[in-house]
Amino acid sequence: MMSDLHLDEVVDLDEMGGANKYDRCIAEMRLKRFVDKTIELSDSYIDGVSIDGLCLLWGGDMCSGDVHEELALTNEGVSGLDTCVYWSPILAACVTKLADFFGKVHISSVVGNHGRQTRKPRMKGRVRDNLDFLLATMTANLLEKDARITWDIPDTADCLVSVYNTRILLTHGDQIRGGGNGVGGLMAPVLRMVDKKRLHQPFDVMAFGHFHQQILDPGNGVFACGSSKGVDEFSRLMNFRDCPPLQAYAVVTPTNGFTFTAPIFVQDKEKEGW
Repeated sequence: MMSDLHLDEVVDLDEMGGANKYDRCIAEMRLKRFVDKTIELSDSYIDGVSIDGLCLLWGGDMCSGDVHEELALTNEGVSGLDTCVYWSPILAACVTKLADFFGKVHISSVVGNHGRQTRKPRMKGRVRDNLDFLLATMTANLLEKDARITWDIPDTADCLVSVYNTRILLTHGDQIRGGGNGVGGLMAPVLRMVDKKRLHQPFDVMAFGHFHQQILDPGNGVFACGSSKGVDEFSRLMNFRDCPPLQAYAVVTPTNGFTFTAPIFVQDKEKEGW
């Protein structure tokens, strides 16, 4: 799973007190490291199963967006449109490399809250008014002649993904409200949302991002991805718990469903030059 890349956002090393740095160059390095580590996990760490292909979940907030004034002023791209133009061929190259190894790749994509084009989140036209939808569609168009690669970019906020007999509900996570403190922490509101979502759509595991915190607990129906960006000025000022830049990996089998899960660490300070 790949989520919350916040492409074109700039995280200033000095403002972070040396805790993190992020820009176009570093984002591209971390994206390529995600691809390489996904292949490495599948090739060197998984044994005893035959891998039929890759199901790649795009969990939203792929673009930084310019809905917040401070992001519009500091993003590396001129606009959200510029972000999509710059990153779509890079993402296409990454998906092609994954297809070269796995043989088949299916990408399911939902939108996040950062890519919206209105100040307040909208309900009607939520998907097609979002930069994440544009980025996924542009990337899919670049790869339309590659029969190994298939796409599901729905007009709905959620996307149901079937992997063998396991039903995964992909959503961004910004619908989750409440909690975050006390004994339950993030899990309490997440589990409430899992129950609410199941009222409308039966599924086994809910996969989401948004919180930049990783929770790999498919036994309880939860598969939360992290963020390639890592900590930023907002998370530090809000005193959120730091989480390293990472994405999520899982092996799903016909018999047992989610069988193996692991974080994909994408940061390399030495190579990133800070």
